[in-house]
Amino acid sequence: MFRGKKYQDSAKLIDRSVQYDVAEAMGLVIKSATAKFDETVEIHIKLGVDSRHADQQVRGAIVLPNGTGKTRRVLVFAKDAKVEEAQAAGADYVGGMELVEKITKENWFDFDVVVATPDMMGIVGRLGKVLGPKGLMPSPKAGTVTPNVAAAIQEIKAGKIEYRLDKTNIIHCPIGKVSFGPEKLQENFEALIGAVIKAKPAAAKGQYIRSCVLASTMGPGVKVSTAKY
Repeated sequence: MFRGKKYQDSAKLIDRSVQYDVAEAMGLVIKSATAKFDETVEIHIKLGVDSRHADQQVRGAIVLPNGTGKTRRVLVFAKDAKVEEAQAAGADYVGGMELVEKITKENWFDFDVVVATPDMMGIVGRLGKVLGPKGLMPSPKAGTVTPNVAAAIQEIKAGKIEYRLDKTNIIHCPIGKVSFGPEKLQENFEALIGAVIKAKPAAAKGQYIRSCVLASTMGPGVKVSTAKY
């Protein structure tokens, strides 16, 4: 795979055989982010679980202490009084069947998170095949199926992120922007990894956190020592 000169120069700063402590890793990620835009810093955590088993799923949501640095567009499925409640809380789109049809017929996806009241899940369920693969399907576990839509919207706008395993048992999550600086990014990192540790399934055996890598959007990966976790 071809890598540009900037990437190659950044990669020289990092020893791939070393697992750095969090503070040092964060410093290297920031130093190696050389793009002209404010890169997102992502965390990739490989877990010692098997996501094919229902009792070894790891999924949840957390409000990062310093947010994500990204304004997220929220779509809410609601009716009656909940429509006004969602609009007042700052939802970008609110509706019912007309939004289902817009998504299915127009392939419309101008939103980042979907929230639904429980009484709307009969309608939202029809979108399972299109929202599911994109990770947009609302769920009670992530706090996106709730009668309290106002609180859900406010948390999402404040920097709530969802974490879940992919098919290779890895969690991929944004933890902020390079411009946050190392301290704020580290606070977000500790909050997220703490939540993942709390979510450890009882059925998980052996080493739970197998590896952890930090990287900016365009930068190389930096391995983080997981010994203390």
